[in-house]
Amino acid sequence: MAISRIGRTTIYVDDQDRAKAFYVDTLGFELMDDQPMGEPGGPRWLEVRPPGAETRVVLYQADEEFPRHEGLNPTLFDADDIQKTYEDLSGKGVEFPTKPEMAPWGRWWATFKDSEGNEFGLGQAD
Repeated sequence: MAISRIGRTTIYVDDQDRAKAFYVDTLGFELMDDQPMGEPGGPRWLEVRPPGAETRVVLYQADEEFPRHEGLNPTLFDADDIQKTYEDLSGKGVEFPTKPEMAPWGRWWATFKDSEGNEFGLGQAD
């Protein structure tokens, strides 16, 4: 048997409610799961995904054991039309440190920040 797909990737966040609002309300992701992981008021298991996608993103509460990392996150997103996506998300207040441009490696590329300050790559789907 071979690995057939990526099931989930994790993004560490400081505030799960704020992150949930950003990913669901601003980016338009689907909420797939939101349930407690232990003590009331503690972290939750929170999963979202781009509409219709198979891969889910876990918005995990950062703590001392699993801190939120600064800089470009290893999670990369694709858009069918990067320019239109940039215009739509910029209009919703999403910060783009790098606007869409043709990268030296021959692919359209931009970077954006989420509500937690995490920075992600955004490429145009092939």
